[in-house]
Amino acid sequence: MLDLAAFSLDDYATVLELAQRFRAMPVAGARKLPALQGRLMTSLFFEPSTRTRSSFELAAKRLSADVQSFSPSSSSLSKGESLLDTARTYVAMGANVLVVRHQCAGVPQGLARDLDQAGEGVAVLNAGDGLHSHPSQGLLDLFTLARHFNPQSPTPEALRGKRIVIVGDVLHSRVARSNLWALTACGAHVVLCGPPTLLPEAFAEFVVAPPPGQATDPVAERGTVTVVRSLDQALPGADAVMTLRLQKERMRQHLLTSLDQYHRQYGLTHQRLALCSPGVPVLHPGPVNRGVEMAGALLDDPNLSLVEEQVRNGIPIRMALLYLLAA
Repeated sequence: MLDLAAFSLDDYATVLELAQRFRAMPVAGARKLPALQGRLMTSLFFEPSTRTRSSFELAAKRLSADVQSFSPSSSSLSKGESLLDTARTYVAMGANVLVVRHQCAGVPQGLARDLDQAGEGVAVLNAGDGLHSHPSQGLLDLFTLARHFNPQSPTPEALRGKRIVIVGDVLHSRVARSNLWALTACGAHVVLCGPPTLLPEAFAEFVVAPPPGQATDPVAERGTVTVVRSLDQALPGADAVMTLRLQKERMRQHLLTSLDQYHRQYGLTHQRLALCSPGVPVLHPGPVNRGVEMAGALLDDPNLSLVEEQVRNGIPIRMALLYLLAA
Protein backbone atom coordinates (compact mmCIF):
# COMPACT_ATOMS: atom_id res chain seq x y z
CA MET A 1 0.00 0.00 0.00
CA LEU A 2 2.33 2.66 -1.33
CA ASP A 3 0.59 5.17 -3.60
CA LEU A 4 -2.98 6.00 -4.63
CA ALA A 5 -1.84 6.41 -8.23
CA ALA A 6 -2.13 2.62 -8.48
CA PHE A 7 -5.71 2.47 -7.13
CA SER A 8 -8.65 1.52 -9.32
CA LEU A 9 -12.24 2.60 -8.66
CA ASP A 10 -12.89 -0.86 -7.21
CA ASP A 11 -10.00 -0.35 -4.79
CA TYR A 12 -11.47 2.95 -3.57
CA ALA A 13 -14.93 1.40 -3.26
CA THR A 14 -13.58 -1.52 -1.23
CA VAL A 15 -11.72 0.70 1.25
CA LEU A 16 -14.63 3.14 1.67
CA GLU A 17 -17.17 0.37 2.20
CA LEU A 18 -15.01 -1.32 4.82
CA ALA A 19 -14.27 1.98 6.55
CA GLN A 20 -17.99 2.75 6.71
CA ARG A 21 -18.57 -0.57 8.48
CA PHE A 22 -15.80 0.13 10.96
CA ARG A 23 -17.08 3.71 11.42
CA ALA A 24 -20.45 2.26 12.45
CA MET A 25 -18.92 0.26 15.30
CA PRO A 26 -20.29 1.34 18.68
CA VAL A 27 -18.19 3.91 20.51
CA ALA A 28 -18.95 2.33 23.89
CA GLY A 29 -18.74 -1.19 25.26
CA ALA A 30 -16.81 -3.85 23.36
CA ARG A 31 -14.84 -1.79 20.83
CA LYS A 32 -12.40 -4.43 19.64
CA LEU A 33 -12.71 -6.86 16.78
CA PRO A 34 -10.57 -10.02 16.77
CA ALA A 35 -9.69 -9.66 13.07
CA LEU A 36 -5.94 -9.13 13.60
CA GLN A 37 -5.50 -11.02 16.85
CA GLY A 38 -1.99 -12.46 16.94
CA ARG A 39 -0.71 -10.07 14.25
CA LEU A 40 1.95 -7.44 14.90
CA MET A 41 1.99 -3.93 13.44
CA THR A 42 5.26 -2.02 13.71
CA SER A 43 5.24 1.75 13.13
CA LEU A 44 8.56 2.92 11.66
CA PHE A 45 8.22 6.70 11.83
CA PHE A 46 11.43 8.50 10.91
CA GLU A 47 9.56 11.80 10.92
CA PRO A 48 7.40 13.47 13.61
CA SER A 49 3.68 12.69 13.56
CA THR A 50 0.71 13.09 15.86
CA ARG A 51 -2.46 12.18 13.95
CA THR A 52 -1.14 9.55 11.55
CA ARG A 53 0.90 7.57 14.05
CA SER A 54 -1.73 7.68 16.80
CA SER A 55 -4.59 6.70 14.52
CA PHE A 56 -2.65 3.80 12.98
CA GLU A 57 -1.87 2.49 16.45
CA LEU A 58 -5.47 2.94 17.61
CA ALA A 59 -6.71 1.26 14.44
CA ALA A 60 -4.44 -1.74 15.01
CA LYS A 61 -5.52 -2.05 18.64
CA ARG A 62 -9.22 -1.92 17.72
CA LEU A 63 -8.56 -4.88 15.41
CA SER A 64 -6.81 -6.68 18.33
CA ALA A 65 -3.35 -6.49 16.77
CA ASP A 66 -0.21 -6.05 18.84
CA VAL A 67 1.54 -2.71 18.30
CA GLN A 68 5.27 -2.01 18.33
CA SER A 69 6.68 1.51 18.03
CA PHE A 70 10.06 2.64 16.74
CA SER A 71 11.98 5.72 17.87
CA PRO A 72 14.82 6.86 15.58
CA SER A 73 16.64 8.73 18.36
CA SER A 74 17.02 5.61 20.48
CA SER A 75 17.59 3.11 17.66
CA SER A 76 20.71 1.62 16.14
CA LEU A 77 20.39 3.99 13.18
CA SER A 78 22.52 6.37 15.25
CA LYS A 79 25.20 3.67 15.21
CA GLY A 80 25.17 3.34 11.42
CA GLU A 81 22.57 0.60 10.89
CA SER A 82 20.81 0.83 7.51
CA LEU A 83 17.07 1.36 7.10
CA LEU A 84 16.72 -2.07 5.52
CA ASP A 85 18.53 -3.80 8.39
CA THR A 86 16.36 -1.89 10.87
CA ALA A 87 13.22 -3.04 9.06
CA ARG A 88 14.44 -6.64 8.85
CA THR A 89 15.14 -6.57 12.58
CA TYR A 90 11.48 -5.83 13.26
CA VAL A 91 10.38 -8.43 10.71
CA ALA A 92 12.54 -10.96 12.54
CA MET A 93 10.66 -10.04 15.73
CA GLY A 94 7.44 -11.07 14.00
CA ALA A 95 6.09 -7.88 12.38
CA ASN A 96 3.31 -8.62 9.89
CA VAL A 97 2.81 -4.99 8.82
CA LEU A 98 5.36 -2.18 8.69
CA VAL A 99 3.83 1.30 8.67
CA VAL A 100 6.61 3.54 7.35
CA ARG A 101 6.94 7.33 7.36
CA HIS A 102 10.09 9.03 6.12
CA GLN A 103 11.15 12.51 5.11
CA CYS A 104 12.62 11.21 1.84
CA ALA A 105 10.43 10.20 -1.09
CA GLY A 106 10.60 6.56 -2.10
CA VAL A 107 11.76 5.04 1.20
CA PRO A 108 8.62 2.87 1.79
CA GLN A 109 8.77 1.69 -1.84
CA GLY A 110 12.45 0.86 -1.50
CA LEU A 111 11.90 -1.07 1.73
CA ALA A 112 8.98 -2.98 0.19
CA ARG A 113 11.08 -3.93 -2.84
CA ASP A 114 14.09 -5.01 -0.78
CA LEU A 115 11.97 -7.00 1.67
CA ASP A 116 10.21 -8.76 -1.23
CA GLN A 117 13.56 -9.62 -2.78
CA ALA A 118 14.69 -10.98 0.59
CA GLY A 119 11.62 -13.22 0.71
CA GLU A 120 10.16 -11.58 3.81
CA GLY A 121 6.39 -12.08 4.06
CA VAL A 122 5.54 -8.66 5.42
CA ALA A 123 3.16 -5.91 4.27
CA VAL A 124 4.45 -2.35 3.92
CA LEU A 125 2.12 0.63 4.28
CA ASN A 126 3.26 4.11 3.30
CA ALA A 127 2.39 6.62 6.06
CA GLY A 128 3.96 9.53 4.15
CA ASP A 129 7.20 9.83 2.21
CA GLY A 130 8.78 13.19 1.46
CA LEU A 131 6.84 15.18 -1.13
CA HIS A 132 5.61 12.02 -2.85
CA SER A 133 2.57 10.43 -1.26
CA HIS A 134 0.38 10.10 1.82
CA PRO A 135 -2.19 7.50 0.72
CA SER A 136 -4.03 6.96 4.00
CA GLN A 137 -4.57 10.73 4.37
CA GLY A 138 -5.88 10.92 0.82
CA LEU A 139 -8.29 8.09 1.57
CA LEU A 140 -9.56 9.60 4.82
CA ASP A 141 -10.10 12.94 3.06
CA LEU A 142 -12.03 11.11 0.33
CA PHE A 143 -14.06 9.23 2.95
CA THR A 144 -14.83 12.45 4.82
CA LEU A 145 -16.09 14.14 1.66
CA ALA A 146 -18.07 11.09 0.54
CA ARG A 147 -19.76 10.94 3.95
CA HIS A 148 -20.54 14.64 3.76
CA PHE A 149 -22.15 14.35 0.32
CA ASN A 150 -23.86 10.99 0.96
CA PRO A 151 -23.85 10.03 4.66
CA GLN A 152 -25.72 6.75 4.15
CA SER A 153 -23.64 5.53 1.22
CA PRO A 154 -20.16 7.12 1.08
CA THR A 155 -19.02 5.61 -2.22
CA PRO A 156 -16.68 7.01 -4.89
CA GLU A 157 -19.77 8.01 -6.90
CA ALA A 158 -20.60 10.60 -4.22
CA LEU A 159 -17.70 12.72 -5.57
CA ARG A 160 -18.61 12.56 -9.26
CA GLY A 161 -18.96 16.01 -10.76
CA LYS A 162 -18.09 17.81 -7.50
CA ARG A 163 -15.88 20.91 -7.62
CA ILE A 164 -13.22 20.58 -4.92
CA VAL A 165 -10.91 23.56 -4.32
CA ILE A 166 -7.47 22.86 -2.80
CA VAL A 167 -5.70 25.99 -1.58
CA GLY A 168 -2.13 26.67 -0.54
CA ASP A 169 1.26 24.97 -0.56
CA VAL A 170 0.63 22.28 -3.18
CA LEU A 171 4.30 22.12 -4.19
CA HIS A 172 5.48 20.71 -0.84
CA SER A 173 2.34 18.69 -0.04
CA ARG A 174 2.25 14.91 -0.37
CA VAL A 175 -1.35 15.14 0.84
CA ALA A 176 -2.28 17.26 -2.18
CA ARG A 177 -0.68 14.74 -4.54
CA SER A 178 -2.60 11.83 -2.99
CA ASN A 179 -5.82 13.84 -3.08
CA LEU A 180 -5.32 14.63 -6.76
CA TRP A 181 -5.15 10.92 -7.59
CA ALA A 182 -8.08 10.03 -5.33
CA LEU A 183 -10.48 12.86 -6.17
CA THR A 184 -9.98 12.73 -9.94
CA ALA A 185 -10.37 8.94 -9.88
CA CYS A 186 -13.82 9.46 -8.41
CA GLY A 187 -14.76 11.99 -11.09
CA ALA A 188 -14.28 15.20 -9.09
CA HIS A 189 -13.07 18.41 -10.70
CA VAL A 190 -10.16 19.74 -8.66
CA VAL A 191 -9.28 23.44 -8.66
CA LEU A 192 -5.81 24.19 -7.29
CA CYS A 193 -5.21 27.69 -5.98
CA GLY A 194 -2.02 29.30 -4.68
CA PRO A 195 0.88 31.60 -5.54
CA PRO A 196 3.26 30.50 -8.34
CA THR A 197 6.06 29.83 -5.84
CA LEU A 198 3.90 27.23 -4.06
CA LEU A 199 1.84 26.01 -7.02
CA PRO A 200 3.73 25.56 -10.32
CA GLU A 201 1.58 25.63 -13.45
CA ALA A 202 2.71 22.06 -14.24
CA PHE A 203 0.29 20.71 -11.62
CA ALA A 204 -2.52 21.24 -14.15
CA GLU A 205 -1.06 18.21 -15.99
CA PHE A 206 -0.55 16.10 -12.85
CA VAL A 207 -2.97 13.27 -13.72
CA VAL A 208 -2.83 13.53 -17.52
CA ALA A 209 -0.13 10.93 -18.14
CA PRO A 210 -0.27 7.35 -16.75
CA PRO A 211 0.91 7.19 -13.13
CA PRO A 212 4.67 6.77 -12.64
CA GLY A 213 5.82 3.19 -13.15
CA GLN A 214 2.57 2.08 -14.80
CA ALA A 215 1.91 1.51 -18.49
CA THR A 216 -1.72 2.57 -18.22
CA ASP A 217 -3.91 4.46 -15.80
CA PRO A 218 -6.01 2.06 -13.63
CA VAL A 219 -8.85 4.62 -13.82
CA ALA A 220 -10.52 4.78 -17.24
CA GLU A 221 -11.88 8.31 -16.95
CA ARG A 222 -10.67 10.87 -14.44
CA GLY A 223 -11.97 14.25 -13.39
CA THR A 224 -10.06 17.39 -14.24
CA VAL A 225 -7.36 19.51 -12.60
CA THR A 226 -7.11 23.27 -13.16
CA VAL A 227 -4.87 25.93 -11.66
CA VAL A 228 -6.34 29.28 -10.57
CA ARG A 229 -4.26 32.04 -8.96
CA SER A 230 -7.00 34.08 -7.30
CA LEU A 231 -8.87 32.55 -4.38
CA ASP A 232 -11.83 34.84 -5.06
CA GLN A 233 -12.05 33.31 -8.54
CA ALA A 234 -11.57 29.73 -7.33
CA LEU A 235 -14.25 29.66 -4.63
CA PRO A 236 -17.52 30.39 -6.51
CA GLY A 237 -19.23 27.09 -7.33
CA ALA A 238 -17.08 25.05 -4.93
CA ASP A 239 -18.69 22.03 -3.27
CA ALA A 240 -15.85 21.75 -0.71
CA VAL A 241 -12.64 23.60 0.09
CA MET A 242 -9.43 22.09 1.42
CA THR A 243 -6.62 24.31 2.62
CA LEU A 244 -3.08 23.01 3.11
CA ARG A 245 -0.49 23.73 5.76
CA LEU A 246 2.49 25.81 4.73
CA GLN A 247 5.26 23.20 4.75
CA LYS A 248 7.93 25.54 6.07
CA GLU A 249 10.15 22.65 7.17
CA ARG A 250 10.34 21.42 3.55
CA MET A 251 10.94 24.80 1.91
CA ARG A 252 14.53 25.19 0.75
CA GLN A 253 14.26 28.87 -0.15
CA HIS A 254 12.32 31.99 0.72
CA LEU A 255 9.02 31.50 -1.14
CA LEU A 256 6.74 33.93 0.72
CA THR A 257 7.10 37.62 1.54
CA SER A 258 5.13 37.33 4.80
CA LEU A 259 2.56 35.11 6.52
CA ASP A 260 0.23 38.09 6.93
CA GLN A 261 0.22 38.73 3.21
CA TYR A 262 -0.33 35.03 2.52
CA HIS A 263 -3.35 35.01 4.83
CA ARG A 264 -4.80 38.10 3.14
CA GLN A 265 -4.51 36.46 -0.27
CA TYR A 266 -5.14 32.78 0.45
CA GLY A 267 -6.37 32.41 4.02
CA LEU A 268 -9.87 31.01 4.51
CA THR A 269 -12.34 33.04 6.56
CA HIS A 270 -16.10 33.18 6.95
CA GLN A 271 -16.10 36.27 4.74
CA ARG A 272 -14.21 34.48 1.97
CA LEU A 273 -16.52 31.45 2.12
CA ALA A 274 -19.46 33.77 1.45
CA LEU A 275 -18.36 33.48 -2.20
CA CYS A 276 -19.47 29.82 -2.07
CA SER A 277 -22.90 28.37 -1.59
CA PRO A 278 -24.07 28.30 2.05
CA GLY A 279 -22.77 25.34 4.06
CA VAL A 280 -19.77 24.48 1.90
CA PRO A 281 -17.43 22.42 4.15
CA VAL A 282 -13.79 23.21 4.88
CA LEU A 283 -11.07 20.58 5.33
CA HIS A 284 -7.43 20.72 6.46
CA PRO A 285 -5.09 17.71 6.86
CA GLY A 286 -3.52 19.29 9.97
CA PRO A 287 -1.79 20.54 11.91
CA VAL A 288 -3.38 23.93 11.27
CA ASN A 289 -1.53 27.22 11.55
CA ARG A 290 -4.37 29.35 12.94
CA GLY A 291 -4.62 32.73 11.33
CA VAL A 292 -2.45 31.66 8.38
CA GLU A 293 -4.19 28.99 6.29
CA MET A 294 -7.48 29.38 8.13
CA ALA A 295 -9.02 31.79 10.61
CA GLY A 296 -9.42 30.32 14.09
CA ALA A 297 -13.15 31.14 14.11
CA LEU A 298 -13.67 29.11 10.93
CA LEU A 299 -11.62 26.19 12.22
CA ASP A 300 -13.82 26.06 15.33
CA ASP A 301 -17.12 26.41 13.44
CA PRO A 302 -18.86 23.01 13.72
CA ASN A 303 -21.24 23.89 10.89
CA LEU A 304 -18.47 24.32 8.32
CA SER A 305 -15.23 22.76 9.57
CA LEU A 306 -14.70 19.05 8.91
CA VAL A 307 -11.21 19.04 10.42
CA GLU A 308 -12.16 17.03 13.51
CA GLU A 309 -14.24 14.73 11.32
CA GLN A 310 -11.12 14.06 9.24
CA VAL A 311 -9.24 13.06 12.39
CA ARG A 312 -12.14 10.86 13.46
CA ASN A 313 -12.31 9.17 10.06
CA GLY A 314 -8.59 8.43 10.09
CA ILE A 315 -9.18 5.49 12.44
CA PRO A 316 -11.76 3.52 10.37
CA ILE A 317 -9.83 4.20 7.15
CA ARG A 318 -6.63 2.88 8.68
CA MET A 319 -8.50 -0.05 10.20
CA ALA A 320 -9.70 -0.89 6.68
CA LEU A 321 -6.18 -0.72 5.26
CA LEU A 322 -4.66 -2.85 8.02
CA TYR A 323 -7.48 -5.37 7.68
CA LEU A 324 -7.03 -5.65 3.91
CA LEU A 325 -3.26 -6.04 4.23
CA ALA A 326 -3.03 -8.40 7.18
CA ALA A 327 -6.30 -10.16 8.04
